Amino acid sequence: MESGETSVYGASLAGGSFDFVKFIKQPQTILRVLSWVFSIVVFATITAEGYVNPPNHSQVVCVFNKNDGACHYGVGIGIIGFLACVGFLMVDIYIPMMSNAQERKRVVTADLVFSAAWTFLWFVCFCVLANQWANTVDVNGIPTDAVHAIIAFSFFSISTWGALTYLALMRFRQGVGEVSQNYGESAPDQTSSQYPTSYVPPDHNSTYPATTYPASAYPSFPPGRPDIYQQPPFVTKQEPIGDSDYQPPAY
Repeated sequence: MESGETSVYGASLAGGSFDFVKFIKQPQTILRVLSWVFSIVVFATITAEGYVNPPNHSQVVCVFNKNDGACHYGVGIGIIGFLACVGFLMVDIYIPMMSNAQERKRVVTADLVFSAAWTFLWFVCFCVLANQWANTVDVNGIPTDAVHAIIAFSFFSISTWGALTYLALMRFRQGVGEVSQNYGESAPDQTSSQYPTSYVPPDHNSTYPATTYPASAYPSFPPGRPDIYQQPPFVTKQEPIGDSDYQPPAY
């Protein structure tokens, strides 16, 4: 992040262009690619070699103690995890171009919730597959190397998705803290007065409104001096209309 830029949820708030070199070096990008690969290994291996046709069965059965539910669970978790990795990689590319902090918050929250959920589901998948394989008695015709790979990459997926959960949590906390800090810096100072220094608070007992005009710079009228009334010049005295001797001429 460059100095002078406001960063929210791992990217500049003003938005920017996509930097491919920076993108591939990000820890979450590397972890998503690893999780993507591990998901492919798990569901592809189960689909290709997770079912065998024993001599005493007319249909194929799951290699994990003939429990089809275990194989279906591993395939489902792997496919959804694979698609989620692709989707979140696209979102990571688009995040630097988002200028809305609320949109980034929703994306990071979704990443946090999904990563935490898939960490737990991969843990369940590992425990189920390991337990069912340990209870498998007849291993004739079962590709044990493929089974071991499925169990191993299920365990590796726990680590990668757990790391993604941690990074998403850090981005969420960092974003919330930065948004709160930016709001505090931009908020007006409520302690400072909003009125000029010459403002006089209104007196509720007075019948006259308060004024905001500053004190006059002119000297006041000297006290104790009587007021002198001067009659304006050139004022003609108006005679009453009724007492006038003027008579209109007769034509």
